[in-house]
Amino acid sequence: MRTQHLDFLIRSWETRDRADAFNLIKNILAEYGLNCEPCGADRDVYDVELFYHKKGGEFWVVERQEEIVGTAAYYPIERGKNAVEIRKMYILPAARRKGLGKFLLQELESTIMARGFDEIWIETASVLKEAVKMYENSGYLPTTGVETPRCDRVYVKCLS
Repeated sequence: MRTQHLDFLIRSWETRDRADAFNLIKNILAEYGLNCEPCGADRDVYDVELFYHKKGGEFWVVERQEEIVGTAAYYPIERGKNAVEIRKMYILPAARRKGLGKFLLQELESTIMARGFDEIWIETASVLKEAVKMYENSGYLPTTGVETPRCDRVYVKCLS
C-alpha cells in the first residue's frame, strides 16, 4: 500500500514503525479513557508480522511530514462468511476532521473487496463517537458477539 490523501502518505507498515504505531494507539486510547492492553487486545501492534502479515492481512501507517499520525489494519477472521476484521484505525487529533478516517475506511474496503472477501467486521467502543458515526454512515450494521473486552459494539458490512 502506498497512496496519498491531501498531505498524508498512507503506506504499508515497516518494522521501524513498531514503537511509534504502538505509542500512537496507546495515547489515543488514553485520550478516550480506554486502557491499552499490550498483552491482550493491543499485542498485535507489537507483533504485526504474526497477527497481520502471516494471516494474510495488512497494517498501514499514515504519515505527515515523516511522522506517524494514524494507523489502519485488517486481517482474515473465522467468524462470518469469508470475513476480515478492520482493526487499529486510529488518527491523532491534529490529523482529524480532514476526511482521513473516511478515506482510510474506503481504501480498506476497496482493498478487502479486491482480495475477494465477503464481509467486514469492526469492533469498537461507544466512547469513540466519531468512529461509531463514521461506521454507521458507511453502511456498517450493528450485530452481536463482541470479543474484545474494552469494546461494546460490533458491526458487520456485507460486500457481496
